[in-house]
Amino acid sequence: MIGLRGPVVVTGTDTGVGKTIVAAAISATATAAGLRVAVVKPCQTGTASGEECDADTVARLSAPAYSTTLASYPDPLAPATAARIAGLPLLELDTVVDAARSLSHTHDLVLIEGAGGALVSMGHNDWTVIDLATALSAPVILVARAGLGTLNHTALSRLALSRQGIRDHVVIGAWPAEPQLVHRTNMHDLPPLAGLLPAGAGSLHPTDFRQRAQKWLTTELHGELRLGPGNQPL
Repeated sequence: MIGLRGPVVVTGTDTGVGKTIVAAAISATATAAGLRVAVVKPCQTGTASGEECDADTVARLSAPAYSTTLASYPDPLAPATAARIAGLPLLELDTVVDAARSLSHTHDLVLIEGAGGALVSMGHNDWTVIDLATALSAPVILVARAGLGTLNHTALSRLALSRQGIRDHVVIGAWPAEPQLVHRTNMHDLPPLAGLLPAGAGSLHPTDFRQRAQKWLTTELHGELRLGPGNQPL
């Protein structure tokens, strides 16, 4: 199977599910496969904390050919809310679409990481990552939790995507080292997965991260992970 190329949108079933680390893993596997990768973060919020921004995290862990953040806001809120509170301009959907299309001319894979979940307001006129994926005719990487509640959150997110005809690829963002019954049953009941990242993957040294990333993602995401029925590793 040939892995994804062109614009690909990364979103989640919620905030804090591991979108950035999953984006870094895909960037790492695609780069190792010889692809030229660009990473775009349309909106970065919470910059007042001084913590590393998402695009910089992806760049540090995976060394893509290019990474950028289009808009930044100080408060850790949904992007449109953070812009309004800070009195800063709201990001236009067309700005992100144009950036992704332009980068697609010079890169094999363009990863665009959203903020929060699939229906979070990202900017002017309350556009969402679903609107972005629709405008780009792009597939979506849907990052989900491993634990309690993930079946409902994943199903609702996939329903919203499917209503717009968007193809999704579900990835578990943080699989626990010692899974409990809820994790094992969720694994069986979730749709076929495109990846399974271990909890704490983002804390690995970048060299280790890049070497291990292929084992976390399936071939459609340029990795070598093979999963059988019930999402059990083969």
